[in-house]
Amino acid sequence: MSYTLQTPQKPLPGAYIQTPAVSRFQSLQSRPSNSRLNSGAPQQQYGRQHQSQALTQQGQASQTGGQKSDAKDLQPIARGAKAVNEALSEESRYPDLDSYVGQGISSDYEVSTQPAWAPFQKIKMHPIPDRIFEQYNRAQVSTIMGLFADFNHAWVAIDNALYLWDYTHPNPDLVGFEEQSHTITAVRLVIPRAGVFVSSVVRLLVVATTAEIILVGLSAQAAPHGGQSVALYSLKMSAPVKGLDVGVIEGSDATGRIFFSGRGSDDVYEFTYQQEEKWFQNRCAKINHTSKRYSTITPATFWSQRSQQETVVQMVADDSRRLLYTLSSESTIRTFHIKDNRALELVITKPFSQTLSNVGHMTSHSDLISPSTTLVSISAVTAQEATKIHLVATTSTGCRIFMSATSSYGYYSDSSSAPTTMQVQHVKFPPADTPNSQQGQPPNSTQMTTYSNTPTINTSSRVLAPTRTAVRYAPGYFLAFVAKDAQAGTDLLFISGPDTARIARPQDQQRLTRYAELALWLNLGSRAEDIGLATEGFSAGPNPVGFGNELAVQFDKATSEIAILTNTGVHMVRRRRLVDIFAAALRLGGEDEGLEGQVKKFIRQYGRDETASTALAVACGQASDVTSDSRLARIQDPDILEHARKAFIEYGGKPLFNENAMLDQSVPGIDLVRPSPRHKGLSLYISRLVRSIWKAPIIQERLTPTGGLAILSSVGISRLQDISQDLTKLKEFLNANKSFIEGLGGPEALGNVSTKQEEISLQAEHRALHALVVLIDNIIEGIAFVLVLYDEKIEETILSLANETRQQVKNLSYEGLCTTGLGKQLAKDLVKAIVNRNILSGSNVETVAEALRRRCGSFCSADDVVTFKAQEYVKRASEAGAESEVCRDYLNESLRLFKQVAGSLSMEQLNWVVDHYVALEFYAGSIQLCLEKAKEADRGNRALSWIMEGRPQEDKRQEAFEFRRRCYELVHHVIRSIEQSGTDSADMLDGHLTLPGKRRQEAAEQIDTAQDEVFQTNLYDWYLQENRPDKLLEVESPYIVTYLERRSSDDISHANLLWKYYLQKERYQDAAMVQLALAKSEFQLSLDQRIEYLGNAKTNASTTRPGIRRSVRNDMLREASDLLDVANIQSDLLQRLKGDSRIAADRRPTVIKELDGAILPLSVLFNTYCEAAHYFDLCILIYEAADHRVASDIKATWQNLLERVHTEAEVQDQGPEPYEMVAETVRSLGTKLSLSETMFPVATLLLMLKRYAFNFQQGVGSDTWVVDIFIDLQVPFETIWAVLETMFYNDEQPFQGRNRRFIGNDMVYVARLWFQDSIRGSGSLYGGEDNAYAVSQMLHLVMQSGLEEGRLEEGQNLRMRIENLLR
Repeated sequence: MSYTLQTPQKPLPGAYIQTPAVSRFQSLQSRPSNSRLNSGAPQQQYGRQHQSQALTQQGQASQTGGQKSDAKDLQPIARGAKAVNEALSEESRYPDLDSYVGQGISSDYEVSTQPAWAPFQKIKMHPIPDRIFEQYNRAQVSTIMGLFADFNHAWVAIDNALYLWDYTHPNPDLVGFEEQSHTITAVRLVIPRAGVFVSSVVRLLVVATTAEIILVGLSAQAAPHGGQSVALYSLKMSAPVKGLDVGVIEGSDATGRIFFSGRGSDDVYEFTYQQEEKWFQNRCAKINHTSKRYSTITPATFWSQRSQQETVVQMVADDSRRLLYTLSSESTIRTFHIKDNRALELVITKPFSQTLSNVGHMTSHSDLISPSTTLVSISAVTAQEATKIHLVATTSTGCRIFMSATSSYGYYSDSSSAPTTMQVQHVKFPPADTPNSQQGQPPNSTQMTTYSNTPTINTSSRVLAPTRTAVRYAPGYFLAFVAKDAQAGTDLLFISGPDTARIARPQDQQRLTRYAELALWLNLGSRAEDIGLATEGFSAGPNPVGFGNELAVQFDKATSEIAILTNTGVHMVRRRRLVDIFAAALRLGGEDEGLEGQVKKFIRQYGRDETASTALAVACGQASDVTSDSRLARIQDPDILEHARKAFIEYGGKPLFNENAMLDQSVPGIDLVRPSPRHKGLSLYISRLVRSIWKAPIIQERLTPTGGLAILSSVGISRLQDISQDLTKLKEFLNANKSFIEGLGGPEALGNVSTKQEEISLQAEHRALHALVVLIDNIIEGIAFVLVLYDEKIEETILSLANETRQQVKNLSYEGLCTTGLGKQLAKDLVKAIVNRNILSGSNVETVAEALRRRCGSFCSADDVVTFKAQEYVKRASEAGAESEVCRDYLNESLRLFKQVAGSLSMEQLNWVVDHYVALEFYAGSIQLCLEKAKEADRGNRALSWIMEGRPQEDKRQEAFEFRRRCYELVHHVIRSIEQSGTDSADMLDGHLTLPGKRRQEAAEQIDTAQDEVFQTNLYDWYLQENRPDKLLEVESPYIVTYLERRSSDDISHANLLWKYYLQKERYQDAAMVQLALAKSEFQLSLDQRIEYLGNAKTNASTTRPGIRRSVRNDMLREASDLLDVANIQSDLLQRLKGDSRIAADRRPTVIKELDGAILPLSVLFNTYCEAAHYFDLCILIYEAADHRVASDIKATWQNLLERVHTEAEVQDQGPEPYEMVAETVRSLGTKLSLSETMFPVATLLLMLKRYAFNFQQGVGSDTWVVDIFIDLQVPFETIWAVLETMFYNDEQPFQGRNRRFIGNDMVYVARLWFQDSIRGSGSLYGGEDNAYAVSQMLHLVMQSGLEEGRLEEGQNLRMRIENLLR
């Protein structure tokens, strides 16, 4: 019985709550499962809500208005491409498996009882050939059977012989392997390791016998009847396995490794093979990856003893995660990590008891999952399909247990590392019981298990018990073989698959995405022996999100088919597409009333969007069904096509006008309309048709074995033709029914509207549908063009393109070709290349161009034909030679044709023409054509009005100017060519005009007489851009000055040209005025540039010229000099701040930007920066510039400067001594101040420095370094002597008592240097006898007060020399 749990769900250890892994979609919404654990709500399957639900709601909200839309600016083709891209994007966001198979339990099924709504259908049954039964009757020991479904072959092993046959052939040949004598126990087909065998060996047949395991090579090739024929090759590779009784074999497709296990233990072996024998390594061997060597010779202890009956019953490899799973007879699942070094590591052992414990956290006791239950099969879920889910185990009661492997950091996803634990993520219980199912028959009640908003979960249904075996294929096909009557030896097949449309578009966007499935019962009437996927494994995308979207690929990929081998034959079961189900439902509906019920049911389940898309597909002949002779064919029944047409037209819905979003008039009402579901269905259908080509490149380049270039289509030509045919059918359907489809009709449809809102809605619907119709036409023509391209010699065509164009074509996708201007231009380039190739080969260009125009008119129009004809004249002119009269005739005729289609010429074509005209010295024709093209592109002369109004930004007229500018640039190219030709030949020869000179004169006349004012302005601008101001400065017209003055206010280059123009005209004061204005301007100039302008302005202002008043010149000179002083201080400050580490990193760019620009006032420099940063040397320079003469401020600043320099020098580990830094600072600043008496007071500084030397630098460096500073600065000796003498007499602190000797030492040193300086020249000693006598007496007094021993002797010698000279 089914019941609803009333107790809260128990949290599962290792899942959501306990593990550190975070949902990738947590940013979109909070995870709901945690809150439900304590809510007491009925328990369901709880996955994460799929991200597309939130995105869909957001997209719907955005479509209904409230935002400023640019939709009105989109061209129809761009709007149509946007709709298709949005549909493709929505399809790519299909929920991944993890999002709807989350933590919890579920039992959502819709078991079909009506064939029309069945998710699968049985196509046919291929009987087992009589020859196989003949061999079977001769069996003595054993017989086993199996499938190689991917090759459409089945096999049977009878005793020691193995036979293969193509089960799709009505009378197949047997391919036998009978070269060994031992009984075959297991057979497996695997992919070989790369590089070991020749390329023709595409598979390895692994044959296990009672004595050895053998490798047999298998090759395959296409058979005439449509299948594949195989051949076997002896590889002479085998390894002994006697005593193992091999029963399970599994291969890793990615690595080519082969694993197997015997029926007597749960050990996992590997069959190794290599191309050649090596030292200590045979070509083939077996390795036991689970038992240690000593375990075979030592008895098992109590702790290591295992049940002797436990064996491996199934192996499954997951190459996407490098994992190997095994299922034992005790229902224990073991996980092995497949390592690169031929190692296999057992990482997880999960006994069935742990599985039961995990399930117990999700649901209370259920008889379906109990200790008496067993696991009958396991199926791997690849990393491409799911991130969390790794494995699906099926119980003997038909329950599916979804498991996830985790590591220490979360869900396991990295194949290079191994998981550590495995937890149950979800349990899917069987569908509800029915009386018929209990009796061993599939249910056939007319009641269908349907979905509800709050479904109950049945945890007691035994409808799938006992399940003998089961298998799961991506994206969720589940096949369970139920043996209700063990004695009968027959299986009931329960097959289910995800309800893709419901998962993609759930009815309730606010609720969690449910794991909805469609199911079907099939009575096989026999026992299943093997199951295989006969088609390529399903994949709608490379990532979990979007992987399982069967809707997206239902017209793009082959439908999945599953082969089931029984003892009577091979049953083929096909997955039915949604379009097939809808067509069958329409057939089931029959009359109009029944039809309406079927369509409404479809709408209720899948929504109007999907219904409209599916109905349209059926109406266009996309649906298929199995015919009476078991063939699959498209449905062409007129009644069904008509029903589908009516469904699309009558149930396509209406556009929705969102009046609530109209807050003001900023958004047009038409942009507040959401198109109808019919429009969405049409865009979905188009996107599904073109999905495989939309992003694919139109060409692929490959190198041939000989090194040549081969151009291949990235999409098969037949596939392109199929898509084109399907789009053509869609186009024909829309054209035939446009009068019935709301929004496709003409203006007369507006007569049926009754309100303004309806009118706006209808206009919006028409705009949206018309865009898709235009897109369909473009795609059809685009595909037709590609087909034409491949009909031609495409390699020659591609190689004839320019390198840049060739690369663009190589990167061009079908979307770009059909929807973008670049794609159309590249197509025209290709058309041109085709035409040129045909011209070179002698073909008639008009014939070729006309043929192209008929097949793909949008890529080759009537104007293109005229253009090609004109190009042909140009080529004929080139062949005739530039000097011939015929060449001129051809050129004039080509110019006439080109001027006829000047408006449609592309810039590339114009470039081509100008290049050829210039090469033929047809300069005047080049200029005429360029000016004509510019005129045709801007007939309203909008560019001129834009220039006259000051060239405002974000003005649409600027686009017209930019295009004309590109035309004028070609004229510039012609002018360069003319000037170059002038250097090669003279204009006049013997007093007569030469032919080249005449052609240059004609071109000059075209330029001079051009009435295009925009061209003349552009020409002057070009001269400036080319750094050729002489071309303008040579013009004496006053317009040049006016032009430069007008442009210099907003363009510094013109301002620079203006002052250069003034200098050339020797108007120095005007030049200085412009330069001074530039230095003070708001242009983005660096400080160095402003300093340069000030220096030049100072120089020009100091130049005298007649007519300039002295007062004006002096005022300008003084202003320039003062600004230059301030700018130099600011420059020093800027350099200092760049290296100051005290400035925060986020603040530094702001400071530098403020200083490296406009010249700032001195008050700002001082208060904001210098004083705050303790740049005391710059403060002193600012005192000087500002004429600040407060002695106390100056003295305090000097004192602070010395202290700062000393402190900074002390903290440095390496570098000069502190006194050296202080000396250099004083010396440098004295030079900058020019020994200003106010700013560089010698008496104050000498005393300050002597005190510093006494207090901090005793015994360091020279004892005369203080006075050396002033001597180096060329302070007069007399001044230094007087300051020292005053210090000596005044007993300045700390130079008292014995410390006076420090002053005395300096006085002796200064006296000696003064003495040497005075006796060098012709001057008198110390400036006179009185000074010399005073110095001598002072030296005597100093020596009496006490000196250092060396200075005392020096003083005595100096005094004696002075006395001798005084005598």
